[in-house]
Amino acid sequence: MTEQTERSLAEQPADAERLPYDRPGGGAGPGGGAGRSPGPPPESSTATAATPVLPHATPPPLAEPRPLGEPRSWPRDFTHRLTAPLPGVRALARIAREGKLRPAPETLLEIQQLPFEPGPMPAAGATTVALTWAGHASWIIRIGGLTVLTDPVWSRKILGTPARVTPVGVRWEDLPPVDAVLISHNHYDHLDAPTLKRLPRHTPLLLPAGLARWARRRGFTHVTDLDWWEAVELPAPGGPVRFDFVPAHHWSKRTLTDTCRSLWGGWVLTGPDGRRIHFAGDTGYGHWFEEIGRRYPGIDLALLPIGAYDPRWMLRPVHTDPEEAVRACQDLGARSLVPMHWSTFLLSGEPPLEPLHRVRAAWAATGRPREDLWDLPVGASRVLAER
Repeated sequence: MTEQTERSLAEQPADAERLPYDRPGGGAGPGGGAGRSPGPPPESSTATAATPVLPHATPPPLAEPRPLGEPRSWPRDFTHRLTAPLPGVRALARIAREGKLRPAPETLLEIQQLPFEPGPMPAAGATTVALTWAGHASWIIRIGGLTVLTDPVWSRKILGTPARVTPVGVRWEDLPPVDAVLISHNHYDHLDAPTLKRLPRHTPLLLPAGLARWARRRGFTHVTDLDWWEAVELPAPGGPVRFDFVPAHHWSKRTLTDTCRSLWGGWVLTGPDGRRIHFAGDTGYGHWFEEIGRRYPGIDLALLPIGAYDPRWMLRPVHTDPEEAVRACQDLGARSLVPMHWSTFLLSGEPPLEPLHRVRAAWAATGRPREDLWDLPVGASRVLAER
């Protein structure tokens, strides 16, 4: 990780764990360290703590919200924010040779068992906090009287992947009016242009740094892009809802020439009554989960990816596996874990149902209440109880 990245992740706890792939110099960029591993990361282990790992230091003051639609100037690229080298030629040749980015054929019968239970979305008022899972990283979040979409992908097929194996959990025509859209990064399974085209062009889009131009070119007029630890507020019936853009361990790319030209990250949503949701987008495991939990104490729901993790030698730096997701939830100090990023697109080699089995086992091993694992079927909803 570069000196500038360290500054962006400033005020780390003194004893925050640094995984081998977090070490300085990891941000070699595309082709940097071609085919070389950034170091042997530790094997995943099932979390065993009975309670969340709570932040231990006084959190720094949060940034003042920035103006909506503010014009910004950004670096030409964000390779200095990488915390591990991107796969080089040797790694790509190995994965092509081994062919392990798809599940083994004998496991594909599990697709029929993937949980899919579409139902009506709950009624939502100014004090409601509720989630509905449309699939993958696409959520309908109700908070403070707002309806917020995360990484909306309603397309049946996206570039470079097989078609979805479960339908979208909510029909587009059944959505309430959308008050805001959050994007975590620009990969096609998270930023889907055909889906965004369905939205009114005045819909507020909250984006990672460097993506505003992409959205404005498509006619969107209320576009805000943010750096890590920056925030905006949107007015809502229950009072302002705050949206903070926070670090993640990933990367960005949509074309052959735009590698890391825009940032990547997650979001922390804070409602008028202080209830909080962390939406991680795509991320590997790392020390920043503890830092996010320190800065934003009292996270109620942690929406964390549990799929697209096999083979680990390639995907560990950018995708948490189920055990790492449980550990990340503990690091965040979050009350509940909400698994996502599985059962929709087959993006890697694990059997389709394996992420669900593993996250349930890892959660049970912590001794935490079963009801705090929100392992929703695609299409299902759940309402967060008021504090």
